[in-house]
Amino acid sequence: QVQLVESGGGLVQAGGSLRLSCAASGRTTDYYAMGWFRQAPGKEREFVATISKTGTTTYYAASVKGRFTISRDNAKNTVYLQMNSLKPEDTAVYYCAARTDYRTSISRDDYPDWGQGTQVTVSS
Repeated sequence: QVQLVESGGGLVQAGGSLRLSCAASGRTTDYYAMGWFRQAPGKEREFVATISKTGTTTYYAASVKGRFTISRDNAKNTVYLQMNSLKPEDTAVYYCAARTDYRTSISRDDYPDWGQGTQVTVSS
């Protein structure tokens, strides 16, 4: 199992930026492809972004493409989500998740390990 801890959430006004971090520990040899998901009140958990093990391949949900950037620093066992031009509809709890595969995936079922989440609130 890989332990994941998100940080960087908070309150920001519309149009602002935040950078989320996800630090991995434990069985980091299984820390391959990575994903970010989010869940707003009353809604299903939805895909946000994913990145391959090497960081050469990324994929984004249409709702965040062009505004968010996922990256990773494998030497630090950390994955980031840079969030720009934030909108009120981005308000959610953001979760990072790790695969045991090197390929990207948009399916939450492909991620066996999850962090506890960090709250992002965007005011209008």
